[in-house]
Formats: sequence, structure tokens, C-alpha cells
Amino acid sequence: MLTHIDENGNAVMVDVSAKAPTERMARASGRIYMSRQAFEELVNGSVPKGDVLAAARIAGILAVKKTPELIPLCHTLMLSKVTVDLAPIEEEYCVLCSCTVKLTGKTGAEMEALTGVSVALLTIYDMCKAIDKSMAITDIRLDEKEGGKSGHYIR
Repeated sequence: MLTHIDENGNAVMVDVSAKAPTERMARASGRIYMSRQAFEELVNGSVPKGDVLAAARIAGILAVKKTPELIPLCHTLMLSKVTVDLAPIEEEYCVLCSCTVKLTGKTGAEMEALTGVSVALLTIYDMCKAIDKSMAITDIRLDEKEGGKSGHYIR
């Protein structure tokens, strides 16, 4: 059953008015791979545009809050907590990004967590592209979700 299409084939926002609010959590992750030079400048704080990881963290949090403006038919959520964690991995010259979103509501936060990761990684790309245009954003995925009728999911 397609929940975003009505009986006439028109796109609709899902009606969640009859659902009871529950505690919900979604966690997503992704990576950005880069050259050794870009990685070293990022870790050493010598990227000309400034503190890359701080900017990416803020961008990811802001993106979570803007998800309904970016993804058609997403509900606006009353978020309880958003975290964006960024871990440089020296052996792979990459940064692992994880975004966790928590709320009590009638619909989940998977799209918000995925959007947070995507924009955080795009921010890293934007700030480092003068050093390395060949960076690759990969493996953006939902890792875990809790709450709602579909229950607990772990990748």
C-alpha cells in the first residue's frame, strides 16, 4: 500500500492524527573519503575556510530541523534531541558522520537523521573542495530506529 498516494493517484501527506505519540529515535551514518592532504588539513585545523568539523556539525543539526522543507510530504516534528558526531578515520582518510534524532511524536525521524548526515558530509565537501575535488560521499544509510508500529530496527 502506497501511503503517500490517495485513491485518485494524487500525492498526499500521510494522516497521522489517529496515531498515539510514542518515543522515537533514528540514527543514520555516512562517510566522506578524501586525499591524504585534505584529511591532514582537516584534522590539523588548517583548512582555509575554518573549522570544518564544527561547521559540518552545525550544518547537520540545522538540516535536521529543515527536513520538511527539503523532502516533500515529510511532517514537521517536535524534536527532543539532535546529535551529529564526526569521527576522522586516519587509516582510510575519511570522516564517519553519525546523526541521531530523538522525539516523542506520531511519526518517525528517519528522514531527518538521513538529511542531517547528508548535509554534514556535503559541508565537509564544500569546505575542503579547494584541496581535493575528488572526495567521495558514500554509505549514507539508516542504522537504527526505535518507536512506532514497525518497532525496533537495527541494520
